Amino acid sequence: MATVRLMADDELTAEAVEVFEEIRAARGTDYVNNFWRALAHDPAQLRATWDRLKTVMAPGALDPMVKEMVYLAVSTANSCSYCIHSHTAAAKAKGMTEEMHAELLAVIGMAMQTNGLVTAMQVEVDDAFKV
Repeated sequence: MATVRLMADDELTAEAVEVFEEIRAARGTDYVNNFWRALAHDPAQLRATWDRLKTVMAPGALDPMVKEMVYLAVSTANSCSYCIHSHTAAAKAKGMTEEMHAELLAVIGMAMQTNGLVTAMQVEVDDAFKV
């Protein structure tokens, strides 16, 4: 259950309406998902988050699908069910195949296992790995 009510379009401030219009245009859809509707209670935070997301997730040295896959891995590590679903869908929309998804899940699982072991054992970092 959400801790804040999702904002309907007719409840939005002018600033939130502007962000929602940008989201719709960027995504080529009339749909604005629940995350943005929850953030709309705080239009300044909504604007800041949307602007930062556009910058970080834009094409760059990493292509957008890879960025979505990284987002999915971090969301898994942070146990964010909403973001796991959202960014799995986004990665698939950007070309992630079922085979790529399965391999990504295997890497996430392996990293979680070895992270847990090395954390429990408090293994010191090798000098060769320090940058």
